[in-house]
Amino acid sequence: MVARLQVPIQTTVRDRVAAASISFVVPVYNSEHTLEPLLERIGLITQALNVPSEAILVNDGSTDRSWAVIVSLSNRHSWIRGINLMRNYGQHNALLCGVRAARHEVIVTMDDDLQHPPEEVPRLLAKLDAYDVVYGKPLRQTHGLARDLASRITKLALQSAIGAEVASHVSAFRAFRSYVRDAFADYRGSYVSLDVLLTWGTGRFTAVEVRHDLRLVGRSNYSFGKLIAHAMNMMTGFSILPLELASLLGFAFTLLGMVMLLFVLGRYVLQGSPVPGFPFLASVIAIFSGAQLFALGIIGEYLARVHSRLMDCPTYSVRSTTD
Repeated sequence: MVARLQVPIQTTVRDRVAAASISFVVPVYNSEHTLEPLLERIGLITQALNVPSEAILVNDGSTDRSWAVIVSLSNRHSWIRGINLMRNYGQHNALLCGVRAARHEVIVTMDDDLQHPPEEVPRLLAKLDAYDVVYGKPLRQTHGLARDLASRITKLALQSAIGAEVASHVSAFRAFRSYVRDAFADYRGSYVSLDVLLTWGTGRFTAVEVRHDLRLVGRSNYSFGKLIAHAMNMMTGFSILPLELASLLGFAFTLLGMVMLLFVLGRYVLQGSPVPGFPFLASVIAIFSGAQLFALGIIGEYLARVHSRLMDCPTYSVRSTTD
């Protein structure tokens, strides 16, 4: 079990937070040992802020006792609500479910592994007077090299999707006004990026530096491969950048083909002999075939997204709630 941490609240920040009601949304996956200390610390923060609040725990197909812990916490505390999904849909799908169920003016999202300290929430809230979305930017990363590289690739993909400089500061620790979700109230796609959806409702983003703690139990469920897959889903699901790259690639190889043609004709005119045969021809065919297959692969990814939307795959499906 994780030791219960008693962390002092930053009263200097708390005093500058405008009064608002807060919904904490936490996607849960195999976190039976961290949920109780996390909710205890969230409870201390809400008591210090003295605002109406709730915590929505969305069980995303956990295979341990996470849902039993959520039910127990909900039975003991009226401000804790649980939503149990039918299967594992992914972190952002679970977040969207919790965001739509939130009842208060401000929504705060955070991970379930205690790496996002609840004591840093007032720092996010203090910025909401001037912005609609505030991200908690880690003072330092605590992941390994491969994970940090994958996170960087994901943020670059997000920047291509939303065209915002704040994309480099995006994290799962965020606070935003609940009215922003009205912009994506009808979104039903199976591929979800909450950060992209938030850009549909506002352009007022910022980020503040916050503490980022070490993971005390288990290991991250986001592997290098999953982060890369998420980046690809963002680019092909919410951006036309890959199609634009395929178009530029086609244009570049068209120019290359014209240059090669001029080279072949020039050699024949000037030297009276053609370019030596098989190696040159095989190289040209390989280059152009690779470019064509690359472009077709990108188009195929977009067709797969269209196919998925036509099947009307659900964003998530709820098995039960604690309400």
